Amino acid sequence: MALEITDANFEETVLKSDKPVMVDFWAAWCGPCRMVGPIIDEISTDYDGKAVVGKLDVDANQEFAAKYGVRNIPTVLVFQNGEVVGRQVGVAPKKAYSDAIDALL
Repeated sequence: MALEITDANFEETVLKSDKPVMVDFWAAWCGPCRMVGPIIDEISTDYDGKAVVGKLDVDANQEFAAKYGVRNIPTVLVFQNGEVVGRQVGVAPKKAYSDAIDALL
């Protein structure tokens, strides 16, 4: 399962990570988000120990969604060394997400 990322742990979990980080910005009421969720969970399992993969509920955690200009969900951001290095808005196949991480490993 993907980590639960919140405004409270975002800096420590995402920005200070020494591994690539994938964050799924989602909400419970968002239909397309429910399609991406299981893919993100699979990616989390596939890259366990190699990358950090988590989900951030934009309804409960608005600070970093606003900071990174997340206006549509689902949006998946990929971070390396505290910087955004990839962005996928909307639903994409699993390969699009795994390719984004593979490029950083």
